[in-house]
Amino acid sequence: MRIAPHLLAPLVWLASLPALSSAHPLAFTETIVVLRTNGTFQADLIVDLDALALGAPQDADDASLVATLTALGLDDFEDRLHSVRRLFERRVRLRFDGTPAPFEVDFPDHGTPAATESPIPTVLGLTARLTGTIPPGATELEFFASRAFSEVDLTIQDQLRNVTRRTLLEPGARSAPFLLTGEIARPSALSVSARYLQFGFVHIIPRGLDHILFVLGLFLLGAQLRTLVWQITAFTLAHAVTLSLAVLEVVSLPAHLVEPLIALSIVYVAAENMLTDRLRFWRPVLVFGFGLLHGLGFAGVLQELGLPDQEFWLGLFGFNIGIELGQLTVVVAALIATGWCRHRPWYRTRVAVPGSCVIAAIGLYWTTTRVLGL
Repeated sequence: MRIAPHLLAPLVWLASLPALSSAHPLAFTETIVVLRTNGTFQADLIVDLDALALGAPQDADDASLVATLTALGLDDFEDRLHSVRRLFERRVRLRFDGTPAPFEVDFPDHGTPAATESPIPTVLGLTARLTGTIPPGATELEFFASRAFSEVDLTIQDQLRNVTRRTLLEPGARSAPFLLTGEIARPSALSVSARYLQFGFVHIIPRGLDHILFVLGLFLLGAQLRTLVWQITAFTLAHAVTLSLAVLEVVSLPAHLVEPLIALSIVYVAAENMLTDRLRFWRPVLVFGFGLLHGLGFAGVLQELGLPDQEFWLGLFGFNIGIELGQLTVVVAALIATGWCRHRPWYRTRVAVPGSCVIAAIGLYWTTTRVLGL
């Protein structure tokens, strides 16, 4: 069986990514900045401090990090602690009227039950606290975290005016100015929809690698566009239903069950592609069921982001549209890549079957790692 290597290159590239062992690695550094009425500020960044202390990735094995840190001598441990403080001092900025404000760095969970009795093994804890003084007469605040951190899920709370603003920052991006005087304009319906549309799209491209492979598995079943439309329609309707119901807290399922099942759904559609190129009556039904699972996965991310109370439905609608646009982009890209050969006699043997083999192998690897918790 000959294989069209240039058509399979993207799948091979996906298989080489270490991030594939996890469907949705924690993508956000949750940050809460509180502007107190006494003229001081406190910024809490939720991040894996053990990993930062050892220069390890944020998704490194927690138990291994704890073992390494506890084995250090006192002097070495203090050096690591100092290096983490210096990292925050160098890589995080709270600018009042364009001028960085000095701050102290503390790790409030270190040595407390919040760390020692945490379900996640940790030594330093998960909270870095930055505290400082708001310059007198300051009129605006900007927050910045370097690319040493992931996307920042930023919440700013102004206790004096009882105002809260929440936004998501790309790595290395500076927040829009938060005004410390006057009235805070309520975000428009269009801006809320656009922001959550972006969140939904980014969750598919580039972060939703498992969802991308599932859609590609649907794409490879047959050369007929009608076959693809039936499947995509069933998948879209299903995940829209469970996404909405899960966000409304009507249904729920633990992530440790959802994620392996999502991986198994990838294995199934790819394996069936290797056995047939015809749309059997049960395929859309199964795809609908798999879509229900994927919707629960989408909901987990949206619940982590949160939805604004006053624009709940706009945010949910925008996120859904973003997901659909992401899926549509995957399909269009696949059509562009294979359009010239989809109706060639050798398309199935050189493209569809080999591509499905790669997808099934990746899905099986994901299933194993997720079941074992690796």
